[in-house]
Amino acid sequence: MTEDRETMIKRLRMRSMRRGIKEMDLILSDFAQTHLDDMTDDTLQLYDSLLAENDHDIYGWIGEQFACPTRYKSLLARIRLGADGVTRPT
Repeated sequence: MTEDRETMIKRLRMRSMRRGIKEMDLILSDFAQTHLDDMTDDTLQLYDSLLAENDHDIYGWIGEQFACPTRYKSLLARIRLGADGVTRPT
């Protein structure tokens, strides 16, 4: 059975709020609340894939502490816009 768009967005919002580290809870829950409804289905799938990655890796990619996988570059750039002050001082 496939998941409809509304159910997927609800699931992704929940996964964005319940991360392994508090910084990721803050960054991703804010991003999800603001942007998920406007994402294309392909971008939602990509975000779902990103959420399966290790939180410490995602945090490092957002904070530009190390290079991120090419497929996530544009998505992480969008997330990074709202993450200043959480990943590094503003």
